[in-house]
Amino acid sequence: MQGAPQDSNPHWDSSNPLWNSDLAPVPAEKRTWHWWNFAALWISMAACIPTYMLASSLVDQSANGVGMNWWQAILTIFLANVIVLIPMMLNAHAGTKYGIPFPVYCRASFGTLGANIPAVLRALVACGWFGIQTWIGGAAIYQILGEFFPALLGAKTLGFLGINAPQLVCFLIFWAVNMWVIFKGIDCIRWLLNIKAPLLIILGLALLYWAYSHAGGFGPMLSQPSQFDPGQPKAGQFWFFFFPALTGMIGFWATLSLNIPDFSRYARSQGGQMLGQAIGLPPTMALYSFIGVAVTSATAIIYGKTIWDPIAVLTEFKDPIVLFIAMVALCIATLATNIAANVVSPANDFAHLAPRKISFRTGGLITGIIGILIMPWKLMADPTGYIFTWLVGYSALLGPIGGILIADYFICRRTQLNVAALYDANGEYRYCHGYSLTALAALILGVIPSIPGFLAQVQWVDTSLVPAPLVGLYHYAWFAGFGIAFIVYVVLRKTASAPAISPSLAAS
Repeated sequence: MQGAPQDSNPHWDSSNPLWNSDLAPVPAEKRTWHWWNFAALWISMAACIPTYMLASSLVDQSANGVGMNWWQAILTIFLANVIVLIPMMLNAHAGTKYGIPFPVYCRASFGTLGANIPAVLRALVACGWFGIQTWIGGAAIYQILGEFFPALLGAKTLGFLGINAPQLVCFLIFWAVNMWVIFKGIDCIRWLLNIKAPLLIILGLALLYWAYSHAGGFGPMLSQPSQFDPGQPKAGQFWFFFFPALTGMIGFWATLSLNIPDFSRYARSQGGQMLGQAIGLPPTMALYSFIGVAVTSATAIIYGKTIWDPIAVLTEFKDPIVLFIAMVALCIATLATNIAANVVSPANDFAHLAPRKISFRTGGLITGIIGILIMPWKLMADPTGYIFTWLVGYSALLGPIGGILIADYFICRRTQLNVAALYDANGEYRYCHGYSLTALAALILGVIPSIPGFLAQVQWVDTSLVPAPLVGLYHYAWFAGFGIAFIVYVVLRKTASAPAISPSLAAS
């Protein structure tokens, strides 16, 4: 490992503002993950309630839904995950080769201080996902209690919050459980991760069997027409909805496509991390999405309305014992997913802001507080808001970051990093007072084209005031941002008079 810091290195001591034990490179003897570990990781994270709801929202036939049929939805999700798998494998390369986490990886392109920008942007998105998963767990508790104390379900809504007091209390209870686990450390939930995937797969298959038996087999439930078919409300508009949906599906794991070095730093080999991710991610997303699509389609037949929230589906079961077991399983599985997918990375990202002052626990607490403030129940209330505002919106930020990281590491540096300099405040990655102006320019230029469309999407400006091409460009936010930032970064970096990894680039 080129330039790997050692304990004797003067930059590798307790006073170094760029170092702590969580951000240090993983030594070779601790890189023990095989391909099956990565496959298990992705199976565990992909088999989750948001995956179920993601697919269900695509087949939602209501006025606010996308309106795809089952195979259009599954194909969209599978294709999106194949696409996002590419930058995921590429960004994982640096973690595996050098043992460094995501925030440290960002220092090579953004600068030793500038790396805080992509780290914080990614952390804030993780806070949103933390809030969403916490809301799902709290909703499960609320539904359990509602079966035994029906009066709770009729409580009045709390003004601008949009939820009632029992819902808020259940959300905060589940939030407190997450905070307790963070305080105790990740090791205490390893056994939860081991049983989490089987729990949700069993629950999903049970729901699928219920849908099959009550909807008259797969034929009726999967014969629901697409709203894009001739004679349907959205006839001839498939591509108009497909590309925004595809961008949203890419956005679902765009977060992990950036911070995958947080996990790949433990890999034994490049081939292992690549094979494990390829086996674990796209197939699991497609399979669990099919369960969501089939059950959601069945609810339209059984109840005459589309129910895309699995918790709402479970409330239709009147047996309290069945409901209780199902909801407890959801709570355990959601807790395990939340800690693994939505706490590890933002905790590291927030720690990167001040490595000597912010620990993993403190970073986790910051994640939890922001997760409350975003009011995640409002993100989940509307399928179109979930996909086109939340997923597509943050993909407009993360796409350009991914383009910059890959351009710098593979095109400009040919996968060669000076690891010691990554932890040196005065080293070659200092650039201009710790910030790479090249990376910042590429990031800004990559994000700007999507801003007008985002403002129109959230209705902060009148859509008629935004040129139609810019509104349309927002539907391709991840692709546009990735491509623009990639090209701008390479052009600006190549215009430097010296090789990209030369110390003479410190001012750029």
